[in-house]
Amino acid sequence: MSTSFLHPCLRRMFSDRGGNFGIMTAIMAPVLLGVVGMALDYSNAMLSKRQLQEATDAGALAAATALANGTASTTADAEMIARNFVSGQMANYVGSDALNSIKVGTSVTVNVSTTATSKSYKVAIDTSYPVATTPFLSVLGYKTLNIGASTSTSSGTSDTKTALSMELVLDQSGSMGENTTTCATYNGKNCKTYVTKIDALKKAANALFAALDTADPDHSLVRTGAYSYNNGLIYKDAQKTQIKSMSGMSWGTATTATYVSGITANGGTDATEPMRQATLSVTKALDGSDVETQAHAAKGNNNVSRYIILMTDGEMTGNTGVWQQSFDQNVRDQCDATKTAGIKIFTVAFMAPDKGKQLLQYCASPGGNYYEAETMEKLVASFTSIAKEATKALTLLTN
Repeated sequence: MSTSFLHPCLRRMFSDRGGNFGIMTAIMAPVLLGVVGMALDYSNAMLSKRQLQEATDAGALAAATALANGTASTTADAEMIARNFVSGQMANYVGSDALNSIKVGTSVTVNVSTTATSKSYKVAIDTSYPVATTPFLSVLGYKTLNIGASTSTSSGTSDTKTALSMELVLDQSGSMGENTTTCATYNGKNCKTYVTKIDALKKAANALFAALDTADPDHSLVRTGAYSYNNGLIYKDAQKTQIKSMSGMSWGTATTATYVSGITANGGTDATEPMRQATLSVTKALDGSDVETQAHAAKGNNNVSRYIILMTDGEMTGNTGVWQQSFDQNVRDQCDATKTAGIKIFTVAFMAPDKGKQLLQYCASPGGNYYEAETMEKLVASFTSIAKEATKALTLLTN
């Protein structure tokens, strides 16, 4: 059978250009729709990723900050803060189904590193969730796009330690053997014996030492020493080459407390020399060569506050029994020199006469550092208050 008649028909069909647009449209339509859908979904995906990234960044920062400032006491608390922060932020952008996916898809890792003086916290967050695509991209078989974000941040704390060196300059003159108004023993309803001033001082000093020990239980921040005086310092020898009425600076309070517990009342009153020696003991040398700077540096203490507590129950009489203006002025001059050396002076007037109070008011460093006590109880409270004031800056938290 001859087919030659078909050849002209086929040539006419293939050479006919009518309907090409329709055919090409039919062929290209799915591709074009896919391209349009891809562009739209890519734009939506980038927006969602940016929102998720911002949420994870904020969550990690919130958790790390909470650990550093103590709001989060455990790593579990920090993880919860991070998760809640991420989901809380994303709740502004997504529906409930997507939000549930975010909660399930969020992982939080918290690492804590500890050294002798610091802690550092690293919080890492990884999260993802599926974003529904437009119908355009669905044509190509993509119903969802998985969006992910990850971040990590660090924070930390360090203990900036402000240590202290403190000298006590305590009156042990004869008047310190007098009674206070505090009863020591009773005979029935009547007081049989009263607490002496020297015993009241020892009780107050013990309260000071206890407060210092509480603030520095490891004895690595606090150094104390003491000078006691009557008509000046008491020496071991006639040549006055060895001071007897002192306890050298040492770590903690035990050595100083032992010394204070053994002082007795006798003699006149002149605080000039003990104040001078106490000042020399704790003054910082410009080149850092002084004993206190070196001792603290050995324990890593670079910031050291220096204090003197000057206490008396009387006025400056020397051995005369009568107030002497020259002695009083000598003490004032020494107090000026002490403050110029950068040493803070606390003063305590215990049942003292007016001239004694006036002297200690002058000697006290500005800012409420003069204390006046008429009873043993008030004396104890004064020494306790001084300890609290002195130890306020022992440890400061810095982020």
